[in-house]
Amino acid sequence: MPLKVSLKPGEKFVLNGAVITNGEKRACLIVQNKACLLREKDIMQLGDATTPARRIYFPIMMMYLDPENKNEYSTEFALRMTEFMGAIHNHDALASCVEVSRDVMSGEYYKALMICRKLFDFEQERLRYEPQGLSEHAENC
Repeated sequence: MPLKVSLKPGEKFVLNGAVITNGEKRACLIVQNKACLLREKDIMQLGDATTPARRIYFPIMMMYLDPENKNEYSTEFALRMTEFMGAIHNHDALASCVEVSRDVMSGEYYKALMICRKLFDFEQERLRYEPQGLSEHAENC
């Protein structure tokens, strides 16, 4: 099934490791086959991985974007997820962690990223942390 992506003027995205910027007008792309695509708003820089949930998100994102180094990021993901799950007791958050882990183990990295974002909300409620946007530093991709 093709993926349809609508882009704002100047919006960046990563497609199979290449950073692409849309031109001055809105555009619509249709990706006909399986590809690793991540929009600017979902891109996190290493320096933005400043909370436990964000330290889980970052290695998943890297496994998705840099499959050649998947083992390195997989180890980091497992460590961070184990730490996070050991520190929380909320049933819904733990269920999200299990779902993220299941998706990572089956190679469904994009799906894992979207579920992991739910942990940002959980974390923000508990820590009263006001995060910067994921794409604040996306221009440095």
